[in-house]
Amino acid sequence: MRIIAPSILSADFSRLGEEIRAVEAAGADWIHIDVMDGHFVPNLTIGPGVVASLRRITRLPFDVHLMIAEPDRYLDAFLAAGSDFLTVHAEAVVHLHRAIAYIKEKGVKAGVSINPATPPAMIEPVLADIDLLLVMTVNPGFGGQKFIPTMIPKIQAARRMIDETAPHVVLEVDGGITVANIDTAAAAGATAFVAGNAVFSSPDYRQAITALKG
Repeated sequence: MRIIAPSILSADFSRLGEEIRAVEAAGADWIHIDVMDGHFVPNLTIGPGVVASLRRITRLPFDVHLMIAEPDRYLDAFLAAGSDFLTVHAEAVVHLHRAIAYIKEKGVKAGVSINPATPPAMIEPVLADIDLLLVMTVNPGFGGQKFIPTMIPKIQAARRMIDETAPHVVLEVDGGITVANIDTAAAAGATAFVAGNAVFSSPDYRQAITALKG
């Protein structure tokens, strides 16, 4: 079964609570929350206060993706806000093993994300310690970008690493996922899919999510 995690980056922020309830009713598995700081990526989104507010309106797992510089400074805030998965970027954390261990000590599942130019081998030393590996299939920062086709071999390489050493790890992809390419990404080995525009730009969320699930 494919895990579909609609990204609220593409939702209508003027009625964010309603949007989350709508995708939950439409069959979403997780809610993906992109946190951007204008430093690590060229965009600003939301902070832990918004996450905490949204936590009260749904029981779906919160897949919180920290695209921020110095994420260690904010781990406690996002842990307390109600994250179920808390993902940091390998490129942004100086002591990656320490950050992963800290997240897990707090009872939250730890994820690591890698940008398109970062090879999967970079996270091999910590792969067995994480719960989720997020492969970015666009350069992070903005929704609505096109899937980078050369990321397919990278997904395949990540799948091999996981199967060989850490089969418990969820392999997630994020960026430009649509019904036109999700089958290819799934065949490459991804099992969880972040979908922003593919869901929120659709007039029928249930139909969109059902189509993505195949």
